[in-house]
Amino acid sequence: MTRTGPFKGRTISVVNDFSLDEQRYLYRKTRELKEAALSGSDVSKFRINDLDYQVYLIFMENSTRTRESFRNAGKFLGARVNVFDAATSSFNKNESITDAVKMLFGYSGESCFVLRTKLEGVCTWLDEAFTEYAQITGKPKPSFINAGDGKHEHPTQEFLDEFSFLEQLGWNEDHIHIAMVGDLYHGRTVHSKADGLRIFRNVEVDLIAPELLSMPSYYVEKMKANGFQVRIFDSIEEYLAQARVAPIWYFTRLQLERMGEAVLERTPYLRQAVTFRKDFLGKLPDGCRFYHPLPRDRNFPTIPFFLDELPLNGWDGQSINGYWTRITEIAMLAGRIGEDFEGEHARRPKFVDDFIHEAQAQEKRKPEYKVGIKPVEEGIVIDHIATGKPVGEIWDTIDAVRKILKLDVRSSHGVYHSNRGPDIFKGIISLPDIISFGEKDLKKLAAIAPGCTLNLIRHAHVAKKYRLSMPPRIYGFDEISCKNENCISFPANNEGVLTEFIRKGETTFVCKYCEREHKFRDIWDV
Repeated sequence: MTRTGPFKGRTISVVNDFSLDEQRYLYRKTRELKEAALSGSDVSKFRINDLDYQVYLIFMENSTRTRESFRNAGKFLGARVNVFDAATSSFNKNESITDAVKMLFGYSGESCFVLRTKLEGVCTWLDEAFTEYAQITGKPKPSFINAGDGKHEHPTQEFLDEFSFLEQLGWNEDHIHIAMVGDLYHGRTVHSKADGLRIFRNVEVDLIAPELLSMPSYYVEKMKANGFQVRIFDSIEEYLAQARVAPIWYFTRLQLERMGEAVLERTPYLRQAVTFRKDFLGKLPDGCRFYHPLPRDRNFPTIPFFLDELPLNGWDGQSINGYWTRITEIAMLAGRIGEDFEGEHARRPKFVDDFIHEAQAQEKRKPEYKVGIKPVEEGIVIDHIATGKPVGEIWDTIDAVRKILKLDVRSSHGVYHSNRGPDIFKGIISLPDIISFGEKDLKKLAAIAPGCTLNLIRHAHVAKKYRLSMPPRIYGFDEISCKNENCISFPANNEGVLTEFIRKGETTFVCKYCEREHKFRDIWDV
């Protein structure tokens, strides 16, 4: 049975690992599979029927629905399924995730790893690491599926949610109006919707949560950048006091296990703000449906049990849809289906390191750069450091350049007026004892002090001048780290993953793995 589809060996770490066309293909094939299976029609074209294809379920946090839906999906497909017991494994002997997966990878011909972890960005890292490792071993590259990583994302939950919304909307992708209710701060299922809802052409999102549980600003801004209309409310009561109420509600439970003591003290107020009451029923639009990724807290459910038998109940069917969508996902990554895909595949970002530019070195009548009062005859001068910034920030940048580049040599440095105006200042570092700068140090300088110039001084003249701009990514330096303690790359987690940041704006970078935003100054360990 051939398995050569275009998705073979792919990974689902975040929602955007599938393009919009690929997501729509997933929903179309899942609909086809579900309708065929429920009608008793032939579904053999979805089945793998190969026990050399191993599906490993590695759940390092508790799960029922996600784990069992994947387990049953693997059995339906005719693959070998192994439920890896993390509680009794060598993780308790401080083995790294990468080493454990390498060991399991060697036990089967082809493999797909489904992981739920407290650490964030695990599947992104493993996909990167095993691209090279598979070539070394001569085996097919494994696929990785993120079944939830900390507070980051839960892409396969997002795919089953979108499939459920499409079912309710009669497969119409023109418009969706959705209210998200509950713990929007810790809930990775709602974070994934910042990208997942893009399959709809027009999106209205109402966020309902008290401030302590509100959606992180990063995801709110991402929604707005994706063209969503976003409104924010503190409670269900406040939301229902206005006229435009969404026909689709998505609830999440309060994740008390992820909250600090200060938040826990206000638990009764928080629950009241996001728990549906009977007296709210008359304020809902016709055809309204409630969804929930489950489980519900049986003691304090945000969707109370009196709603179970009402037409509002969309969550039971939603949970079942996890089985169908996950069959399709594994079938795609195994190469069993996909030959009929038409559309644009997801593309990995490409980075061009063109942030170092040689500029024309103009002759000066008088040497401009000095150590004290003595002109620099031979050496290097770093000019225009943090030009235009507050004086204190310029001094901080000078200090960072010296520390990170280990410039513990005879030199001078200071803050001076810039020729751009009397109130514009810049930093300068003069290094008479250094006559060359390695490529790595040049890249590091560009990352620390973008906008500066590096001047090579020969015989008291500027022999070469380099202008350095902000690089598109910063990586490979010992002096940087992601500040998210739950990131796979956070140094204290000892997973051997080097930090990499990708530029998002002029002064903002996101971690490649956990996607946590950092201001430029915050990525440095100085």
